[in-house]
Parts: sequence; structure tokens; C-alpha cells
Amino acid sequence: MESVILRESLIIFDGGIILINEMLRVDPKAFAVVNDFLLSPDNLVVEQVLRVVQKYGTPQEINAKAVEARQLSNLMSRLRNMNSPYLQDLEWLITERDKGSFVSVSQYRRGILGDKADRMFFAEGKAVTLEISALQYFPWLITEAKRAIAEQEIMPGRFIRVRKMKEQEADLGDTLAIAAAMQIVGASYVETLDTKGTDGSNVHLGGPATITGYFGGIGQPNDYALKWVDECLYYYTNYGISQVLNINPGTVFLGYVLYKLGIDITFKISVFMGNDNPYSVMWTLLMARLMARPDGSTPLAGFNLGNSVNNETIELSSYIRKELGLEQQVRLEHHITEAYKSIVRQPYNRRDELLELAQNVPNVAAKHEGGDPDVEITREHPSDILDYFRNKADLTASDMAQLELNYLDKHAAVNNTARALTERGLSFIGARKLHKL
Repeated sequence: MESVILRESLIIFDGGIILINEMLRVDPKAFAVVNDFLLSPDNLVVEQVLRVVQKYGTPQEINAKAVEARQLSNLMSRLRNMNSPYLQDLEWLITERDKGSFVSVSQYRRGILGDKADRMFFAEGKAVTLEISALQYFPWLITEAKRAIAEQEIMPGRFIRVRKMKEQEADLGDTLAIAAAMQIVGASYVETLDTKGTDGSNVHLGGPATITGYFGGIGQPNDYALKWVDECLYYYTNYGISQVLNINPGTVFLGYVLYKLGIDITFKISVFMGNDNPYSVMWTLLMARLMARPDGSTPLAGFNLGNSVNNETIELSSYIRKELGLEQQVRLEHHITEAYKSIVRQPYNRRDELLELAQNVPNVAAKHEGGDPDVEITREHPSDILDYFRNKADLTASDMAQLELNYLDKHAAVNNTARALTERGLSFIGARKLHKL
């Protein structure tokens, strides 16, 4: 990637000669103005946020509730007390993990490359996180795990959830089971809160049929940003869910505020934010740096760029991220496959671009939100992004079987990426507790 630095570009300014990029220097007085505004006792917008936080206690009390809620023993006890059928599945998952039923990374590599795998160097520092979206229902994870054992495949290292929170919470302990399973397999995951346009907050959005209403805003207008904070803290304190999807500039800022206050939540920025050029990335990362804690940490854990980005944009975004000291903290999440219907033109497959990108850019996730297009086109019901909006109560047994098959196609796409990376001598991150090196 060629860079051009304007070291010789001079301009005349107030009778003197200066470098043109000196014009971009931020006046320290501006920081004082911002601090005065944020700390003012008369700041009504900050006061409204603090009122929501105070419902749950001090930051220390809030964090303590979350730590208690996410303890695996407590999650399992809650499932046992509600007589959830998912408890037996989790116990099976623990048994299979401890038996070593899942393929190790070295075994997986030898299965693809043969003996030469033992002589190859794989740069683990640039390992690509294998990501799947969306894990809507807990039983799918068990079906996926059984397939991974039978076929000696890799389970993803990161799972995205888009199911309605209230629906899953009332579904036999689905929320608890997923929270427990992620600890058992050693994967990260993110939940999507209900406070978004499809819940009625965007008055111009009547559901999937009027999805273009999103063009007027993703759907957290007026007081819904505060409702997002409330919902975020509810699931944090009751289930220990520490990472949620973020889809709006206002709630991105409020995520920074919660973390700055000492609450240990994190968030991932959604593709719906539309960050599709290096300057939108820079805008977001600058605020992450400015709102970081004294130790330099930030709640921004992942950054899903727009589907239209090319490798140069991702490389420039990585450069910005590194220069701001966020390379290890903020994962760049890139769609390798997408749902076959209702979101992008097909065929959509960015795997070859990933293979080039992964050689130079660290901390990247390969997101699989659809099967490979050549498989999807053969399905009676190809994956459809609008399926995310369907209620479980409206799904027949046939519908559910089709949706689970769509999910397994995404799992297959994940493994196609793992194979391609391995063949190129590149590393990946699967479920860490299942696939030991």
C-alpha cells in the first residue's frame, strides 16, 4: 500500500510558513470545552444516562452482579432449577470437550497438508478469527458440535446472535444455555438487544417489508438510546452478557460512557452502521481513543465494516487502528459470505481477498453470514436475512429444519475458510477450548 506524506507541502499562514498538516492540530482548548461540558452538573443529557445507571447500583455493584450471573456453575444451576432440556446438552458438550473428541489444530492441519504441516510455520499472531452469524437457537450449536466431531471440523471462535432477547429469554433457558456454552467451548459472542428499529421505535419502519425505513436512521430515535442502556445493563447484571451489538452513533457513544464510568461492558459495531471508508473508521476510532479509560482500554471490541469495502480500505483502517494503539483491542470483522437473499447481490464470496489480507493485517475476523453461494443456490430455502425477524412461534417444524440447514451451510463455509487459510499457511482461531493447538 503506497503512502504519501505531505512533508514538503507548505502554506503561508498569518505571515508565517508552516506545514499544511499542522492545520489539523487539535486545539487543547477544545478538550477543555468537552471536559467542562461532560462534567457539568447542569448537563441534562449526561444526567439522564446516570439516572438509568443508578437503577442498577454503582459501577462496582453492577460489575459484581454480572460476574456472579455469568459464573458457569450459576448458569447451570438456573437451567437445572427450570428443568431446562438444554442442561443435558451442555453436560454432553462438556464431556465431549474433556474427552478430546474435537480435532486439535495440529491434527486438522495434518489432515489437510499431510506431514509437511509439522514443518510449516503458522503465524499465530495474525490468526483470523472464524466467525458465524447468526446462532439463533441453542440446539443448532449442539447439532453443529456433533457434526464437527463426526467430520473433524472446526467450531467457530466467535458467534453472533440476532434473536429477539425477550423471546429467547422465555425459551427454555436459551439465553442461559448460550452464555454457558460459550464458556464451555471457549468462544466469544455478541447479543443483539431488542431496542432497535424493528421493535417499533422507528415510526417509519413497519417491519422487514419497510426495511428502507432504515435509511432515515437505524432505529434508536429519541429516548431509545436510554432504553438501550437500560436493556444492556439488565442483561449484563442478570445473565452476565458483557458484549452487545451496537448500531447507532448515539449508543456507540453511550457504550463509551458506560465503560468510562467503570462498567465492564463491551460492544461490537454492526455492519448497519455503514462504516465503509477509512475516514468513517477513523471517526469512530478517534472517539474510542478519546473516551478510553486511563489504562488505554476501550469497550469497542469489534468493528464490522460495510460489505462494499475493499482490501485497501481494511488495510488503511488497520493502519489507523494501530497508530491509535487499538490494534490488539479492536477486531476488524469482515463478511466473507452473506445471506443469500435480501441483503447483497449474489454471488458474494470474499474468501480470496481474505487470504491476501490475512498475510499482513492482524486481529481480523472472517464473518460467515451465509453459505458459499454455489451451495446456497441449490437450497429449497436459501438463507435470507429477513429470517432474523421471524418469531419462533410462527415457524413450523419444516421451517425450523430449513433454517438449521442454512446455519449448517454457514458452518461449512467457516470450514472452507479454515481449509483455505491452512492451505495458504495461515492461522485461524476456532473455539479455543475445543481445538487445542
